[in-house]
Amino acid sequence: MTQANTTRNLQLIASISLVVLILLSLCWEMWFAPLRHGGSLLVLKAVPLLLPLFGILKGKRYTYQWACMFILLYFTEGVVRGWADTGLSQKLAWLEILLTLMFFASTVLYARDTAPSKMSQQV
Repeated sequence: MTQANTTRNLQLIASISLVVLILLSLCWEMWFAPLRHGGSLLVLKAVPLLLPLFGILKGKRYTYQWACMFILLYFTEGVVRGWADTGLSQKLAWLEILLTLMFFASTVLYARDTAPSKMSQQV
């Protein structure tokens, strides 16, 4: 697999995991397992995930660099809720953990593979 294909695949993994995480956050707090019947204000936790979305979709290296640290907040929430919640909410928390790990790994690897020092070696 060429470097360009690897980079494209990492971008695809990061994009898909981020979009699915946004959808999970919305559905979790509105319909699947909200804290209150009818939804809760925790649905607003999906809004910060929109900040890196366009940079991730466009393949902007700087966005990948800061987003890999930013996503750790959602990983922490998933771990806490996976430990403390029960039932469907706990399962959704484990899904959140999986998605954040996929996003983190793909963004770190994408940032590494698109580093200026790596790009100059390809020429």
